[in-house]
Amino acid sequence: MFKNIRVRKFLVFNRIPIAVFLLALGFLAGFGMHGGWWIAWIPFLVAIFMVVAHFLIGPMTMIQSYIEAGDMEGAQAILKKVKYPNLLYKPIRSSYYMIQANFSTLDEDLDKAESQLRKSLESGVPEKEYEGTAYLQLGAIAIKKGKTKEAYENLTRAVKIGLPDKDNEATAYLQLSSVCIQRRDFRNAKVFFNKAKACKATNPQVVEQVKEMAKYIARIPG
Repeated sequence: MFKNIRVRKFLVFNRIPIAVFLLALGFLAGFGMHGGWWIAWIPFLVAIFMVVAHFLIGPMTMIQSYIEAGDMEGAQAILKKVKYPNLLYKPIRSSYYMIQANFSTLDEDLDKAESQLRKSLESGVPEKEYEGTAYLQLGAIAIKKGKTKEAYENLTRAVKIGLPDKDNEATAYLQLSSVCIQRRDFRNAKVFFNKAKACKATNPQVVEQVKEMAKYIARIPG
């Protein structure tokens, strides 16, 4: 298994040198062998695939294994190997910017995270729930920036599009409730809070947020 991973890494990270070698091999066969051009098309074709994969896919096929292993430094190193993100195939480009945005958020670089999330959305998120997640993150960023109107628009869009699980859905409704409280729209604050409770989140952090919000909602008159 580990041997296969090493071979895969070598192929992914060395596509261009391999393509150059295959092209040289093809020309060598073409010029050096009788009827060699009939054989040369094979390394030529593989070389073309290697070059196309280098620019349209890049090393992004490797990044999931790093994230699943919790190797964030390794994942970031993979992202840095992408030199021309605008040439990536659109769904892969979208994932690239989404992952970049997650790292920028962890670094508290909210402006950069927001820009990357918008680039991800512009590239076309292949699955609706991940599009919803992008708008959920934009809503959270807007809240931190004090842009309640923008936060409300992004969060309602996230809920409308759909989110990958009940924990994310509950988070969106909790944030909507918080925005409504800031806007002194206590009626809708309660409505969104009840929707958050109805999600029956299982993530301990979200469950705790629901409990804390319940204490505040209980003090709201009416």
